Amino acid sequence: MSSFLIVLDLVLLVIILVMVGIWAWNKIQAKSIGGELTNEEFKEGMRKAQIIDLREKEPFKRKHIDGARNLPYTMLKYQYTELRSDLPVYLYSDSKTITLRAARFLKKKVFVSIHWLKDGFEAWDGRTKKSKY
Repeated sequence: MSSFLIVLDLVLLVIILVMVGIWAWNKIQAKSIGGELTNEEFKEGMRKAQIIDLREKEPFKRKHIDGARNLPYTMLKYQYTELRSDLPVYLYSDSKTITLRAARFLKKKVFVSIHWLKDGFEAWDGRTKKSKY
């Protein structure tokens, strides 16, 4: 029975190490891409940036950051050429995973300055707008 417990402990240790490794890898990649911005930092730079809402059309229609453009993550690989690679890109969505995937994709497409809203749209405390259509 004790050898079973040792094996179980080793399996748990490996799982924990893998999870910590994934977390650390995401942190390192995030810093190499650009960086996350607090609400205040996002507000300060948004006038000079392309603000991209990565959520699907319906959530965007209900409410979005004032001045944002809707480019759902599912369409990004087809429509990224509509963005200017020489201007900063500010990304946000409801999912940090989706936002980081989009940032990695744009980095591969040679976008120079890519940033994202740290806590996503749910935590946004700035101006919002509802679509008219």
